[in-house]
Amino acid sequence: MSSLANNYKRKKLSFIKGSGSFLISTNGKKYLDFVQGIAVNSLGHSNNHLNKAIQKQSRKLWHVSNAFKIPEGEKLANRLVKRTFADSVIFQNSGAEATEAAIKVARRYFYSLGKPKKTKIICIKNSFHGRTLAAIHASGSKKMTEGFGPRIPGFDHFNFGDHKKLRNLINKNTAAIMIETVMGEGGIKVIPNWCIKAIRDLCDKKGILLILDEVQCGIGRSGKFFAFEYARVKPDIVPIAKGIGGGFPIGAVLMTKKVAKAMVPGTHGSTFGGNPLAMSVGNAVLDKIDSNLLNNVKKMSKYFILKLNILKKKYPKIIKEIRGIGLLIGIQLWEDQTNFINKLMENQLLTIRAAENVIRILPPLNVKKSEIDTALKIISKVCNDIK
Repeated sequence: MSSLANNYKRKKLSFIKGSGSFLISTNGKKYLDFVQGIAVNSLGHSNNHLNKAIQKQSRKLWHVSNAFKIPEGEKLANRLVKRTFADSVIFQNSGAEATEAAIKVARRYFYSLGKPKKTKIICIKNSFHGRTLAAIHASGSKKMTEGFGPRIPGFDHFNFGDHKKLRNLINKNTAAIMIETVMGEGGIKVIPNWCIKAIRDLCDKKGILLILDEVQCGIGRSGKFFAFEYARVKPDIVPIAKGIGGGFPIGAVLMTKKVAKAMVPGTHGSTFGGNPLAMSVGNAVLDKIDSNLLNNVKKMSKYFILKLNILKKKYPKIIKEIRGIGLLIGIQLWEDQTNFINKLMENQLLTIRAAENVIRILPPLNVKKSEIDTALKIISKVCNDIK
């Protein structure tokens, strides 16, 4: 019997090593890993550049308090600012922490303006912003909040696509609108560019902030550094995590100068956030998120989605829709996806579920065409086996 709590429904499968897009299980089988830690291993398993960076830093210094300057963090923050809309960065350890910090930044900004009651944040119902108490109530999911009452106040919700409700929810106490640019857990729903632009305009008109959650879709996964770049908007706050660490726990909140001014000493902190070891890995990841890698994401995505849509036409009673952007891809089935995912695993392709009967496919950003072809063969075989 395991001493681990039963809060995960773990598959009876474990791994001893990995390389690139592949994992080797304890029984010696080789699996094509298109989960990659749920969009975390942006450069695949055991990336040589990341291995060298972490080994080099581990011999020098792992951790010091944020009471002191951390040069590796200063470097990573400067690089993120240079590549993005942001003027300031707060480092965290995870996506949930980054979301929590984003919420705090938005509320603290209006507090600093003498508007302490301006605290409400509007989110999409059944979105996903993490598993902390505030984050699950921000998500507006009955399933995630059940048993974790009382309800955390300060969040209003509208259904995906209900712009009239969104506009009507804004009142004198609204501080921000917070949405995932691409809803991951919610079923790989890409927020259209025109919608993001309209929400940005609405925030400007109402004098509130725009928070774009790019924890899963950011750091190159969409084919651009951030998915919102397709819409050519400038958000006020962006929480990130997952891909920025390439497998090492890193989270961050990116902010404009306007809102960052409110975060004075003592307003937020993290014991481990921004430690030298994590920051060295983050810098190594950024070394590789260049134009060549982003072009590979776009090229492989176009090919993969084209071929998946051909399979959809071939198996119309099984596949309902192909969704996604970049290498954040969803196969929506007509029926529950559990059996399909298990069949894929039996054929040594690893995927993961999302809402609305969606199978989430998350290859590393440096995935090869031959690896995508292997995945397509397995998906086609499973479709044929269960038709």
